Amino acid sequence: MSASNITSTHPAVFFLMGIPGLEHLHIWISIPFCSAYTLALLGNCTLLFIIQADTALHEPMYFFLAMLAAIDLVLSSTALPKMLAVFWFRHREINFYACLVQMFFLHSFSIMESAVLLAMAFDRYVAICKPLHYTTVLTGPLITKIGMAVVTRAVTLVTPVPFLLRCFHYCRGPVIAHCYCEHMAVVRLACGDTRFNSIYGIAVAMFIVVLDLLFVVLSYVFILRAVLQLASQEARYKACGTCVSHIGAILAFYTPVVISSVMHRVARRAAPHVHILLANFYLLFPPMVNPFIYGVKTKQIRERVSGLFLRKDV
Repeated sequence: MSASNITSTHPAVFFLMGIPGLEHLHIWISIPFCSAYTLALLGNCTLLFIIQADTALHEPMYFFLAMLAAIDLVLSSTALPKMLAVFWFRHREINFYACLVQMFFLHSFSIMESAVLLAMAFDRYVAICKPLHYTTVLTGPLITKIGMAVVTRAVTLVTPVPFLLRCFHYCRGPVIAHCYCEHMAVVRLACGDTRFNSIYGIAVAMFIVVLDLLFVVLSYVFILRAVLQLASQEARYKACGTCVSHIGAILAFYTPVVISSVMHRVARRAAPHVHILLANFYLLFPPMVNPFIYGVKTKQIRERVSGLFLRKDV
């Protein structure tokens, strides 16, 4: 064995398989993937443009929505272009460090999205349960601090992952059985004791999902109690209407996570492509549907979008 092979701890490049077992369908699979990515780009860029351009929307609720749209753009753009290159051009090669960077962005921005959804639940709690204090509680400095906390938490939790992976020797080959550099798919190629990586990844995922969902549910318990105490049915309907979009975004984000988690435990013997398709659905679905959930259900945004296209027609 040459000295270079002995000293090398990782391959220069990895090779992404795409969706194992469905390679012959990559072109067909790329059609809905590309469509979903296009819709995500169009929808989230439109949201960001409208919120930035219209000063009437410079309110806490829309600032959080802008954060969500920006996160969705980064999340989908980190994986989809390379994924489509694999499907269309069989460009499977990805530099080792580019793989770690992609992994860092995917996992950190997923954690950020969960945190922003929690922040939006807090926004709805203050708006409905303490409406007279809304502007004094959710001030600009507090929103900035929340944004910084969202980023800091995600970066702190995910930063150890690429550094740990960099230390392994990859004796099981450079081929990743996935469409992108998913953490556990890379860990499976490493030699040595990888238990800490596996436990750390599961612990972070459970910590984020359980903790964030717990506080979201708690917020809505207080919101529901406040809504039921409102005098008129119209007021109750209006209060609930302001939460519909947020509940839709929560379901769009957490439902694929729960389904994927259940499938990993219940259907362990399922074909690998089933789990990979679910993982891709998790990356594609929220960025695609969130702009349309808020565009359809939020009157102010719906009116701005309509005005934007009407002006173009004129």
